[in-house]
Amino acid sequence: MAPIISIQNLTKTYSNGFQALKGVDLDVERGEILALLGPNGAGKTTMISIVCGITNPSGGKVTVGGHDVVKDFRATRSMIGLVPQELTTDQFETVWNTVSFSRGLHGKKPNPAHIERVLRDLSLWEKKDNTLRQLSGGMKRRVLIAKALSHEPEILFLDEPTAGVDVTLRKDMWHVVERLRASGVTIILTTHYIEEAEEIADRVGVINGGRLLLVEEKKTLMAKLGRKQLILDLTETLDAVPHRLDGNGLSLGPGGTTLIYDFDAEHEQSSIATLLSRLSEEGIHFKDLSTRQSSLEDIFVSLVGEDK
Repeated sequence: MAPIISIQNLTKTYSNGFQALKGVDLDVERGEILALLGPNGAGKTTMISIVCGITNPSGGKVTVGGHDVVKDFRATRSMIGLVPQELTTDQFETVWNTVSFSRGLHGKKPNPAHIERVLRDLSLWEKKDNTLRQLSGGMKRRVLIAKALSHEPEILFLDEPTAGVDVTLRKDMWHVVERLRASGVTIILTTHYIEEAEEIADRVGVINGGRLLLVEEKKTLMAKLGRKQLILDLTETLDAVPHRLDGNGLSLGPGGTTLIYDFDAEHEQSSIATLLSRLSEEGIHFKDLSTRQSSLEDIFVSLVGEDK
């Protein structure tokens, strides 16, 4: 099956000479949740803006559902819902009217039942007759999400959707995301909350300096790049790692009270057994041990650091 979004050699250079995107290639499969991670200024929002038809590319090609985003703007835009970072709403309009109007803008016939369902999913139903200026920042964020869902899009872009909002909204948002995934909606998410990507994404992309460093299935990425640590609480303090054990992934913890062993999880059984045997030969004993798995955040920090 052809990808629902195909990005080929995408570039974007602004009038001041800044290169926001540098030859990005990416295919997004229908029905998946893709999390895009990257620091501020990495190119995430620029890429989303091009796919959504808000910004024109400098080079390359982007198709959505087989339609070119430049030549077939109306066809591609009708397939996409976008939740932007900024709160951009008509302050004097009611919640019901602004969400209903957004549906009409995308050429969809009125469907009050759908609008009601979206508002209830986002805990906005009780506020449907309030004007937007009467709402808190978190509630306004919910309205942006409702507007993005008003026309029943096949693709939903969430550009930092939970930045600066309360925990309740974040939970509501992810409940909605799970229901959308179940109905076949493709979701592309950018977030600074890496634990969210780790929780809900099928694949993870890391972008930095306008380049897509990698895109991998989340489990594959963590198996490939993730490391484990074995932490040994020593019975006696060490001044240094014994010379004969240097170069074996061992390091001394603060105060010399722990030994930390970095190892490949795929070969943990044999490597740990060998280590413990060698420690015994050196007369080094421990009273307790524990393990720590690298998180997606560790991997992200490592990749971005290597790219500098």
